[in-house]
Amino acid sequence: MKRRLRVLLNSALPRRNPDLIDTGERKVLRWAKTGVWIIVAVIGLQAVLLVAGAWRNDRQIERNMGVAEAEVLSAGPRRSTVEFVGPDRVTYRPELGVLYPSELATDMRIYVEFDKGNPNLVRVQNRNASLAIIPAVSTALVGWLVCAAALAVLVRREQRLPVASLR
Repeated sequence: MKRRLRVLLNSALPRRNPDLIDTGERKVLRWAKTGVWIIVAVIGLQAVLLVAGAWRNDRQIERNMGVAEAEVLSAGPRRSTVEFVGPDRVTYRPELGVLYPSELATDMRIYVEFDKGNPNLVRVQNRNASLAIIPAVSTALVGWLVCAAALAVLVRREQRLPVASLR
């Protein structure tokens, strides 16, 4: 099993085989594999940055936190807008909505935590960056599965090329 996995990974890496003539089609397949591996890296980086960004926002809110009651103006699974009155008696409607908006409904009354120095940075009370982990990981896994399928197609195509040895 371990050996088979190693052979499969080696065939998926964009390496030139010095024993074979480097035809144009082999070069194109090698570049295509390189592109897929770059996409794999970008997907992983995107997942890490998503969680890191959520964590950074949480730290910023916690440094100078204010709490207020808010009304949900519009609700969606990815974006919900709220309106709340801050301690300075000013009404705020954060342009980018509220962080961690799942399970909210229009006209709900909720408590939010916000950064007093930047009232546009708002999250639903008692929610934090741990809620970003599952979407980040699941998105990365789906992307990596698609890339694995693409690599499998490229490897199969490369294996079907005629073998013209240099020796």
